[in-house]
Amino acid sequence: FTFRIGIIGGSGLDDPDILEGRTERYVDTPYGKPSDALILGKIKNVECVLLARHGRQHTIMPSNVNYQANIWAMKEEGCTHLLVTTACGSLREEIQPGDIVIIDQFIDRTTKRAQTLYDGRHTSPPGVCHIPMAEPFCNRTREVLVEVARSLGVKCHVRGAMVSIEGPRFSSRAESLMFRQWGADVINMTTVPEVVLAKEAGLCYASIAMATDYDCWKEHEEAVCVDNVLKTMKENANKASSILLTAIPQISQMDWNQTITSLKSMAQSSVMLPKH
Repeated sequence: FTFRIGIIGGSGLDDPDILEGRTERYVDTPYGKPSDALILGKIKNVECVLLARHGRQHTIMPSNVNYQANIWAMKEEGCTHLLVTTACGSLREEIQPGDIVIIDQFIDRTTKRAQTLYDGRHTSPPGVCHIPMAEPFCNRTREVLVEVARSLGVKCHVRGAMVSIEGPRFSSRAESLMFRQWGADVINMTTVPEVVLAKEAGLCYASIAMATDYDCWKEHEEAVCVDNVLKTMKENANKASSILLTAIPQISQMDWNQTITSLKSMAQSSVMLPKH
């Protein structure tokens, strides 16, 4: 298979300047249009495809992101890996604003989103897919990101459970405290269904989550607001970029045949085809 890395950039983390020799492609999919043009280019000679999750002008709220189209487009473009970035709130004292979390689990609190590519439309692939989700993220890819963050001296938490809420509002304090009791470490609005669809598509998916605030659970801390989130993002966006710039050449030098083969066979064996 060809080796290509997809990058989906979250709020404040979708800078196209990390790619050399950029070209734009507007594509269509069986699920409609992705969030924006795919930007094709290279990072240190590795073919990459960049997509702004919320559109380049940040016009698409989390509930309205066409996750199905985004993942389908990345797969069609020949991506084997998806490295994504996301801003998030911290639900733990020790995860400080500016820290990076290489998440390994999620809790789904979304309510309005298509979570499968096998959605019964005549243009979609046939069958019903019951994809296992015990290990939602690619651990080999995560390990590379963790090592790279360490080598760059970026403060990084090696695992974490992300609770994804529907949004676009932030949580009430009661919700924030409940999510802490549930064992969630960070909170955002986009990990689900993106990671689920990537798993169905057989892609190696890993997420670099950057904490921007303490949500609203923490006493004597200002509750989360857009101004402060943007300020923290601005100060720290270079961390995610530098991790990507270093990790991508390393990933391209590893042998992924076995990893991708087992992801693809898991995806395939999860589909129940119609009886004939």
